[in-house]
Amino acid sequence: MSTNIKKSYEKFLNGCKDAYVLQSAAGIINWDMQTKMPPAGIKLRGQQASLLQVILHKMITDPERGKLIESIMNDPGYVNLDAVQKRNLFLAKKVYDENTKIPESLVAELARQRTITIDVWKKAKAAKDYKIFKPELEKMIELKAKSAEILMKVKGTKTPYDALLDGYEPGLSAEDITRIFNELRAGLVDIMKRVKKTGFVPDASIMARPVPIEIQHKISEAAMEFIGYETKGSNAWGRLDETEHPFTTGYYDDVRITTRFTENWWPRSFFTVLHEGGHAIYDRNYPRKYIYQPVGDRCSHGIHESQSRFLENIVGKSPEFLSYVLPRLKKIVGKPFRGIKVKDFVAAVNRVAPTVLRGQADEATYNLHIIIRFEMERDIFAGKLSVDELPDVWNKKYKEYLGVDVRDDSEGVMQDTHWASGSYGYFPSYAIGNIYDGMFVKKMSRDVTGWRSALKRGEFKPVGDWLIRNVQNKGNLYDPPDLIKEVTGDRLTVKPFLDYLDKKYKRIYGY
Repeated sequence: MSTNIKKSYEKFLNGCKDAYVLQSAAGIINWDMQTKMPPAGIKLRGQQASLLQVILHKMITDPERGKLIESIMNDPGYVNLDAVQKRNLFLAKKVYDENTKIPESLVAELARQRTITIDVWKKAKAAKDYKIFKPELEKMIELKAKSAEILMKVKGTKTPYDALLDGYEPGLSAEDITRIFNELRAGLVDIMKRVKKTGFVPDASIMARPVPIEIQHKISEAAMEFIGYETKGSNAWGRLDETEHPFTTGYYDDVRITTRFTENWWPRSFFTVLHEGGHAIYDRNYPRKYIYQPVGDRCSHGIHESQSRFLENIVGKSPEFLSYVLPRLKKIVGKPFRGIKVKDFVAAVNRVAPTVLRGQADEATYNLHIIIRFEMERDIFAGKLSVDELPDVWNKKYKEYLGVDVRDDSEGVMQDTHWASGSYGYFPSYAIGNIYDGMFVKKMSRDVTGWRSALKRGEFKPVGDWLIRNVQNKGNLYDPPDLIKEVTGDRLTVKPFLDYLDKKYKRIYGY
């Protein structure tokens, strides 16, 4: 590498570092808003969030930064850069090209509106009154539509919604996802029919046995310790707090998770901690040498979700892990868990039963919740679905796809924070993450033949090490399709996930 290009590249990396540091600070501001901030602080917080986003936007759209990236990529010495350096420049240029087209005023307005909409969503959800939420949701959708129209031209996508999807899962369009989800839905319906035909109905009361909140905190601590999420001691890099809607935020050495405790539904916090802990461990295990660089970040939200759902489902709901954890839960919980047998516990945790709540859905029906949200988002940004129609369409789809009745908008169209947050295009990542997991578990089962036996002994390391080595340590070195090919040797396919579910339910339901 010539002296000139070396200096230019070092200058480029310094700019990347400043942006990542500021971005991580904005994440903590958002975490505080949803965990510790007093209610009266919402107006000031909106101004803080808006200003931080404007500063960050100025930083990553600085014309001098654009010229620097261009000069490096056009330098004769560019051919001598290694794959990581070229990937850093590619990713940075993509971010620069997209963000320079978004007006600063729109960036500020989106950040401000996000703060307002989340706050109103919380109040409307508590009041079970969509009318309170609708005006602010409409503003948020209008702003995201403006942004999507601009990004569609920059990204070269067919539709505005495709542009939003690209921000979460590069390489997949709404057309692609529709095709994949149609295949997924058909396979899930088939599995559900086989399960129902057995006539076996696990005892769900095990899941609803009252467990005091203070005891659930101890269960959460045990779960975090099992997966290696460190919240205690001088080397702790995480913490657990409570929110209405759980989330994870952070970067490398400060990654925080939240959960929600419900006395009459103890699994909510337990599996949420495993889920959010999976996110956190991914954020912790990006390549350490690439900190503050574009390659030292997530590959995509779908890959991120694959890591959280792997711990929640592939590990957390496996018969092997459940047989290991039940005696320990009995010791922590005491009387409420007395007399529970392993077979009944495994069946209860893995019970296939449609519900109106995504957060309480089983592995088979969960993806139908996501398909509903995806179809609605796709139609919103295609101009086929208005804000006024959302509750009715939501309720009709829940009846058609899951056979359940939605009692009110709090458990219906307002049950998630994503639309209030402006995270349109995020929902498909959950189901795509599950599909990735099917491919990962198939490959891991060939590489680590004893991983299930290890879980039964209470050893997470074989699974954790495989995920770190094959997925997490690769950071953002690849686009999702290329990462999947690199890890599994195959292109994206639904079959391994459906095979995984079928094998699991066949074992539990005996069909």
